[in-house]
Amino acid sequence: MSETDRMWDLLQRAYEGGDAWRGPSLRDLLEGVTASHASARPIVDAPTVWELVLHLTAYDDVVRRRIAGEPIGELPEERAWPTAEDPSPAAWRKALDAFSQGHRRLRQALAGFSAARLNDVVPGRDYPFYVMLYGTIQHVLYHAGHVEMLLLTQGVQPHGSPLPRRRVATLA
Repeated sequence: MSETDRMWDLLQRAYEGGDAWRGPSLRDLLEGVTASHASARPIVDAPTVWELVLHLTAYDDVVRRRIAGEPIGELPEERAWPTAEDPSPAAWRKALDAFSQGHRRLRQALAGFSAARLNDVVPGRDYPFYVMLYGTIQHVLYHAGHVEMLLLTQGVQPHGSPLPRRRVATLA
């Protein structure tokens, strides 16, 4: 198995396939999450589950475009951390679908990425593809933990989560 095959497998596990290293995949955690729970802000000044999904969608696209050779700098705040303007169930479904499609496109780009390029510098950045791609896997898992905690603070037991559901005091 090549290094890029291993990266693809880890990215797949983190998002949707089997157990991610840290527990359930992000897709499993999001299963059954309502628009109401996704848009709730149980921790003041922390992102919502919905905002995390939009953020991950934006960065999956950035990484895919960088793999294709496009030099992309830092995203402006409004693109890096989009907000959900319409808190409806239809808009939440659309956000989840966009995330799923964007992540699928990223995995397709990674599937066609040569392991020989892993030490090449990412266009417009000062680090190699190797760092960016493993960082992308870490990014998904990092925010999966946030999603899990945000749901638990709302009294929602995320699908596949081994953590006990507890009501915790919020800072609101």
